[in-house]
This record gives sequence, structure tokens and C-alpha cells, in this order.
Amino acid sequence: MLTIRFDRLRLGPDSLVLDVGAGFGRHAFEVARRGARVVALDYAADEVSATGDTFGAMVAAGEIAADRIAGVLRGDATALPFGDESFDVVITSEMLEHVQDDTSVLAEMARVLKPGGQLAATVPSWFPEIVNWKLSDDYHAPAVPGGHVRIYAKTELAAKIRSAGLHVDGTHRAHGLHSPYWWLRCAVGPSDEQHPLVVKYRRLLEWDIIERPRTTRVAERVLAPVIGKSTVFYATKPTKDQ
Repeated sequence: MLTIRFDRLRLGPDSLVLDVGAGFGRHAFEVARRGARVVALDYAADEVSATGDTFGAMVAAGEIAADRIAGVLRGDATALPFGDESFDVVITSEMLEHVQDDTSVLAEMARVLKPGGQLAATVPSWFPEIVNWKLSDDYHAPAVPGGHVRIYAKTELAAKIRSAGLHVDGTHRAHGLHSPYWWLRCAVGPSDEQHPLVVKYRRLLEWDIIERPRTTRVAERVLAPVIGKSTVFYATKPTKDQ
């Protein structure tokens, strides 16, 4: 399940992409599938290990070429272990809301981005997230260690991206069918993943991801701009003559 629209990114065989807070690698895998080179970085050791294992399995299955994997490593997003202007594209998905010092993370991502390079960043959308927080205190920090520490207004994150020295090119919402799922989860208790209603809704989402029927595609197009679970920002680092 991808949140970023990769057709908005300029990816080619010579592109080097950094996925900050890669998690279990869903966006990093797509970068490699599209033929660009990718570095997947996350702070959680278990997720780094799982991403590396999945990349290995994809190479063995012939799904991607081994040279498309430039690195899978554990690292701190507030102090990225890369030189200035190293990457053509930087992506980060559903990570900034977990970090106390998000301005430092954005500054670091801008630092390692080449002039003219692109950033794609996703965070939970304001309204769906407000509902989640109101329905359950167990959904977010401090009740959940490492959980969400803030709710982003669209204007807030746009301003922080600009303050990092990047130009915001556009935004969109994604995953309209997923907001009701999380509202349900929060209503019954976020830890109750086996509640019958939660199980039925999760099966619907899994079926939708695999089968991609026309009915749910239409529903997604209608619902995403209104209640999309995620908001995606695209930005560009100015060139030196801009």
C-alpha cells in the first residue's frame, strides 16, 4: 500500500533515493522496483533487519536487481550519516509525527538533498487524527511509547518544509478507506486487533489492496480528499541560481 505518488518524482536508473524512517520498507521497495537506487534508513533495529531480509528475498526472486539496493541501515533522522547534497530524492512516510524535533529532521533531509532534488513527505491528516486522539488516549504518546506526539495542520507542515529551505510544490490526501478503520480501532481500543468488527474491516482493506476492484477505487477517489488518513507533501530544493 503506497501513499506517495511515484509518478510525481523524477526517478531514473541514476537516481539515488533516501527513505528516512523506512519502517518495513514499502516505499523503499517501490523505488527499487522502478529502477532507482535506494537507501533505507530507520531507527528501529527490527525493522531494518526485516527490510534487509525482504530486499534479499526480492533479489533472489528476480523482482529487483541487487545493485538497486544502496544500503539498509539503522540511523538517527535528526543526524543523518550522509554528506551534504548526496541524494536526488528523499522520501519519508508517517515518521515525522513520531519525532519530537521534527524541524531538525526536515533540516537534515534538506541538507542531504541535491539542489533541484525532490522531497516527498507524508503525515496523518489533521481531521482523521483529531478523531483518533479524541476516541482513545491509548492511540498516541505518552500512553504509547514512540507513538504520535503531534497532530499536523496542513499549514504547519508546509511552513516547516519552507523553513527548511524547500519549495512546496503540491499536496494531496490518500487512504480515504483507512480513516474509518482507525476510528473503529480507537473506539474499541487500539490494542484490540481481534475485535470482530476490526477483523472484518481489516479483511476488507486487505481484499481491496490485493484485488483493487473498481468499486473501492471509486470510493477512494471520493473519500480521500475529504477524510484521507494521510496527507502527502511534495517539495523541491532550489538550485543555487534560484
